[in-house]
Amino acid sequence: MSMSWLFPLLLLILTIYAVFYQPYLAFFTGFVLIISLAGIRVIYQYEKGVKFTLGKYTGLLGPGLRYIVPIVEKLQKIDLRIITVDIPKQEVMTRDNVPVRINGVVYFKVKNPEEAILKIQDFQYAISQYSLTALRDIVGNQELDSVLTQRDKIANEIEKLLDKETAEWGLDVTAIKLQDIELPENMKRVMAKQAEAEREKRAVIIKAEGEVAASKNLRSAAETLSKSPAAIHLRTLQTITDVAPNQGNTIVFTIPLEMMRAFDTFNENFGRKRKK
Repeated sequence: MSMSWLFPLLLLILTIYAVFYQPYLAFFTGFVLIISLAGIRVIYQYEKGVKFTLGKYTGLLGPGLRYIVPIVEKLQKIDLRIITVDIPKQEVMTRDNVPVRINGVVYFKVKNPEEAILKIQDFQYAISQYSLTALRDIVGNQELDSVLTQRDKIANEIEKLLDKETAEWGLDVTAIKLQDIELPENMKRVMAKQAEAEREKRAVIIKAEGEVAASKNLRSAAETLSKSPAAIHLRTLQTITDVAPNQGNTIVFTIPLEMMRAFDTFNENFGRKRKK
């Protein structure tokens, strides 16, 4: 049992004694006993109590039922759970002179309650303001493309900077997340045009690669068919079969020029024979 409990126990003993042996003092001691009960405190499992005696730090109190002497002692509770602090949305100029609006959130916890109370007045407000400064410094040294594609890297850099600076305050920064990055409307339109042009470029490249592959396959097929004349006729018949079911199609046969010259030569020879 803490030494602080001796004060209310002593008052209780004096009150009992006054009731039986000094009735005129019973009211006074009872009144003081009731006032002393205001010093009872309950510290939860996730908390630590920082105790001051006449303004001087005198130690930490763990979870449980605790007692502090009113007026003489003071207890300040510190939550040891992870605390969330929002980084309000602010406009930051990137290294390539593009204004962006960014907000985020900081997750931290109190590692040393004594330092968090004695070395900083309001650690939640302090870490919120420091995170704003760190965000501007880190994002201001990055280009827009890096800010949009490397959020985790930027968050880790901010976390390291915050953790280093707030360690002496008894705080431990566990994580930082960038929630939203808002671009100007004109920049959104420019990026949309850039993305559209990039997609068209990829489509043209893919189409050209397909045509090159198709031409190679056609050349290979032509070389194979040229080795067998019968294969060319079979391919021609198959093509006619594919086109014939549709009556609206017109089938045009292409006759090689050499064949027409052969017919002309035959007609000339045949005509000469008849004249003879």
